[in-house]
Amino acid sequence: MPTKLEKFEEVDTFGNCFKFFFENIPEGFSKKGKWREELFKNNNPIVLELGCGRGEYTIGLAEKHPEKNFIGVDIKGNRIWTGAKHATDQNLSNVGFLRTRIDFIDHCFSEGEVDEIWITFPDPQPQKTRERKRLTHPLFLNRYKKFLKPGGFVHLKTDSTSFYEYTLETLQQNNLPILWHTPDLYKNCPADRQELITIKTYYEGLFTAKGEDIKYVCFRLV
Repeated sequence: MPTKLEKFEEVDTFGNCFKFFFENIPEGFSKKGKWREELFKNNNPIVLELGCGRGEYTIGLAEKHPEKNFIGVDIKGNRIWTGAKHATDQNLSNVGFLRTRIDFIDHCFSEGEVDEIWITFPDPQPQKTRERKRLTHPLFLNRYKKFLKPGGFVHLKTDSTSFYEYTLETLQQNNLPILWHTPDLYKNCPADRQELITIKTYYEGLFTAKGEDIKYVCFRLV
């Protein structure tokens, strides 16, 4: 197994991996508005996973849905390496990875370019002083609005009850439509939505092994 440093070096050589940092903001991201044309070579829908970690969910969805394109986003290059290498080794042409802070995500996609967003087990930032860092805070929701197509879905999976409740309250306060939510996804998952529980992130596997309930919210931004 490569070391952490070796993963950082190798991930930059993968053709399905890109990065965008603060210093790149003035000139903009080269793939913005061109993901379908330049990376995927098709006109299929684009689905983002924000905070993808090792990319298990991105990969799982991509393998199940070859008719869609998937992009995993995380700041940690050594985490992204796992999913990017798997996609490379398995010749998954509908998978890409973007190394950036989610604070900069609206610089990486153009208006209406993304069809769907997954937020999987983000840091719940439980301290009140860090509320603005929560990925369903209005600051982030407004960033997503800039590139999510009208009517596009946003999905949240979390083990944190406080983050789940915060998200519901935020959506209600901002008059955003909540399509479905549950405090116990594994107990209440609809028969026709089984991929919600059959595809798991690394952390989801840890949480469910401990018997923790997984919360889920599906909503829109318009």
